[in-house]
Amino acid sequence: MSLTTAPTTAPDRLSTSLSASILDLLLPHHRTTDRPDTPPGAHAFPHQLRQISAFVRAGAPVVLTLPGFPCKSPNPAKVLGHLPDQGERLSLRFLDSLCRAIGRIYPPGARIVICSDGHVFGDLVHVPDDHIDAYADELRALIAAAGLDRLSVFDLRDVLGDLPHAAKRAHVHERYAPSVEALRAEVRTDEQTLALYRGITRFLVEDTARFAGTRSALQRECRLRAYGVIQRSRAWGDLIADHHGDAVRLSIHPQPVGAAKFGIRLLEAPDAWTTPWHSAALRRADGTWTLMPSAAAAPLGHLVEQDGRPSHFEQRA
Repeated sequence: MSLTTAPTTAPDRLSTSLSASILDLLLPHHRTTDRPDTPPGAHAFPHQLRQISAFVRAGAPVVLTLPGFPCKSPNPAKVLGHLPDQGERLSLRFLDSLCRAIGRIYPPGARIVICSDGHVFGDLVHVPDDHIDAYADELRALIAAAGLDRLSVFDLRDVLGDLPHAAKRAHVHERYAPSVEALRAEVRTDEQTLALYRGITRFLVEDTARFAGTRSALQRECRLRAYGVIQRSRAWGDLIADHHGDAVRLSIHPQPVGAAKFGIRLLEAPDAWTTPWHSAALRRADGTWTLMPSAAAAPLGHLVEQDGRPSHFEQRA
């Protein structure tokens, strides 16, 4: 039975209050470029309150979906390799801790479905499909090894099985992607879409380790690819909605207060757009963690290996 048609199992006032308490646990980690004078409360997020309330009224675990964890950047100046490392380990533990915190105030608890989207646009970000498979497989292994049983990974293999990767991408694009013309119009008229377009373009430029042409030619090429990435990202979001229609939608991109998607910051970083798969983790001398390009972290500390692979940097005292 869909949560939208589930019978009410508790008074609406109680479910609304409990839903607000659940959302309060997410608010300190909201990823946004907004800078309100007063931090917004749960009432400023009606979409998420409504979705959480549906789970609470049904007495069901709150399900959240998080598109992301696609693959490592192909630029070796930003990351330590093509497999998950300490940045991902810390992020997974953080997500599991959120689910545990929800479970302490709401016994059915919560679970987060990580919707790994690397294959959706691997060709556009110039990452080989075998690296994307290896990255997603290692994510699952890290979750299992750490006993993070409130987390799971969902990717195109769960939807389209063993079809060739190019065929999977074509299927998703043809069925779900908006047209380039529609996106261009939206970029011209919508500030949030423009910010997303610029952010993705910047990442594509930074992630291109080798380019034969000029800087301006690279920027033009990345602007074109950015539209493709947004198309595929929108398509992936619609596919997720088909498979997890009742879930609370999280986003690794900054989102304005009150948006239908809730932007969530996984780890501290100086830039609201930085993610573990575009950077390396640095443990500061005081024990706190931050994310930055590996080339910037290297002069600050020494490289630490785990399981025979580069993991993170430790800052020198």
